[in-house]
Amino acid sequence: MSERIYVFSLFERFWHWAQALLIMLLLATGFEVHGTYRLLGFERAVDTHTIAAWTLVGLWVFAIFWHFTTGEWRQYIPTLQKVDAMIKYYVYGIFTDAPHPFRLTRLKKHNPLQRLAYLGVMVFITPLLWITGWFYLFYGYWAAWGWEQYLSLQWVSFFHTVGAFMMLLFLIVHMYLITTGHTVFSHFKAMITGWEEPD
Repeated sequence: MSERIYVFSLFERFWHWAQALLIMLLLATGFEVHGTYRLLGFERAVDTHTIAAWTLVGLWVFAIFWHFTTGEWRQYIPTLQKVDAMIKYYVYGIFTDAPHPFRLTRLKKHNPLQRLAYLGVMVFITPLLWITGWFYLFYGYWAAWGWEQYLSLQWVSFFHTVGAFMMLLFLIVHMYLITTGHTVFSHFKAMITGWEEPD
């Protein structure tokens, strides 16, 4: 049996799964609000979407506090070192049983491509969703705040939807990469137990 490393703390696992469920709920209700399908009904979908969004904001505030007080924010510092090796590995190395170019440790949980992907989510996709979401949520106050002349609900809706599709794409790629461990379920299991068996 290979060496096991305790990588993900209880809070990290809770934060990961709670965030994943809330994002999937936001995607499901958001696409219903846009008329893609009918499941809950428009009003209920809007209410559920709003509650899930505020719950996710609360989770993020708590998670940001946790990351900064524990020093875990360092896990997300982007690097270009070995990015080319990671790209080659995911493009063809993984299919030829090539060795993994990144060695996971407790202090380095994310490979260079993961760090860049998380950076994109944190500095582009998430702010795009939050800002357009808040404009959407407070649409009834635009006139009182003098925003009507500067904002268009059509454009706010468009960019919010673009952000949703980008988050959906991230989620799909993330779910695929979960299966690329030494077994199909090893990464999934690690995010449940906290223990990872490095490749």
